[in-house]
Amino acid sequence: MPMDALAPVATLPAWATEAIVGAGRRMDARGWVPATAGNISVRLGPDRIAITRSGTHKGYLDETSVMEVDLEGRAITPAKPSAETGLHCQLYRLLPQVGAVLHGHSVAGTVLSMRSGHAIRFENYEILKAFEGQTTHATAIDLPIFDNDQDIPRLAAAVEPAIRAGLPLGYLIRGHGVYIWANTMETALARLEGLEFLLACELERRKL
Repeated sequence: MPMDALAPVATLPAWATEAIVGAGRRMDARGWVPATAGNISVRLGPDRIAITRSGTHKGYLDETSVMEVDLEGRAITPAKPSAETGLHCQLYRLLPQVGAVLHGHSVAGTVLSMRSGHAIRFENYEILKAFEGQTTHATAIDLPIFDNDQDIPRLAAAVEPAIRAGLPLGYLIRGHGVYIWANTMETALARLEGLEFLLACELERRKL
């Protein structure tokens, strides 16, 4: 049962709710969204998205856990959006091809972000071929890290130049978590799994 069950806050398309609920359960099962951490969204149209409400446990999502906002992060339905909704909206505004955004808080990503500089470099991993544009393991890709900031507009401003330049993997917020996106939820989940595998490998390598 949801931690804070409410009546449905909007009549959202079933496909959008199902995609977000399914992603939440998948991410929860892998330990990437502890407690009420993380958030999940999909694009509904050119100027609207569906996103998890603030304070929801991602393993127990249902139709009451998802709300609609515009691309400025303003609630269209009467519910409280996550404080980080602005980071999702930024991606949808800047990248018209994006259809889904995932934000998680895995142990590997959190620890590595606090023990690394401005980026984590992944090199010579076969799984790199799972990311768009990569055709060989013989490559190196950087995952940028941005310092955490409770001022979301200021954090978004720091991240924006990197998004505009093109990020092959996504980005990390230091001591916080990862953001990743794709044209569909299915692809976003596959990219997140690939990235979390890389983060887990790097964490194990640093233990050796």
